[in-house]
Amino acid sequence: METIFIGKHCIRLKETESTNSFAIELLKNNNIPDGTIILTDKQTNGRGQRGNTWHSEPGANLICSLIVYPKFLSVTDHFLLSKITALSIQKTIQFFIIESNQLVKIKWPNDILVNNKKICGILIENTIQKNKLKNSVIGFGLNVNQIDFPEYLTNTTSMAKIASTTFDKELILEKFCVYFESFYTKLLNSKISLINESYLENLFGYNQIISIKEVSSNEILIGKIKKIKNDGELIFLTKDNFERKYLFKEIEFII
Repeated sequence: METIFIGKHCIRLKETESTNSFAIELLKNNNIPDGTIILTDKQTNGRGQRGNTWHSEPGANLICSLIVYPKFLSVTDHFLLSKITALSIQKTIQFFIIESNQLVKIKWPNDILVNNKKICGILIENTIQKNKLKNSVIGFGLNVNQIDFPEYLTNTTSMAKIASTTFDKELILEKFCVYFESFYTKLLNSKISLINESYLENLFGYNQIISIKEVSSNEILIGKIKKIKNDGELIFLTKDNFERKYLFKEIEFII
């Protein structure tokens, strides 16, 4: 592993309920090294944002959780962790399928898309102490070698489906760790503007006209994303030049 600490310690599980749940239990009872990865072939109860589930064919995909201790990061800036995680995954995918000339985008708040199809989901769970992040469990499921998906997952893809070849999951994990450590170091050194610029450059709906639906009212709005704040709030600029602000699960993208 060509990193200083990310991924240097790896716990491999044949099967577990959830790598995030496993990591959270570890943090209760053990002194876990910073940058530890929990990796599994099969999750029996994979979790996504707001209680959603995550489906994955056993052994086919990269399912893991990363433990870090971002004690320098305030609660109000917690979404910066999501930003650097999404960027790390997005760049990892690009590295391996670059010849396919695919469009890899980050979809707020926690998905990665390739040609508008979901290829990865992210779930970050933080422990807070005195308005700082004490520790963070960063879980993600990246579709790597799975070809067939359940019928209800109509807008889902994988690296193998895109590139028509299989991939070495270990190499993908190593590349992710390298990218994540680089972005995490920028975060540690307060290079926030560089992170935000890179995030917006790769964000679905930024400076492009898209349609969204407000969950509470079912109102359809046309406009573009103006900004994602460091606490995760999305600023949407309508075609009539009005700003609207949204938190997680308050809008749906119409793709």
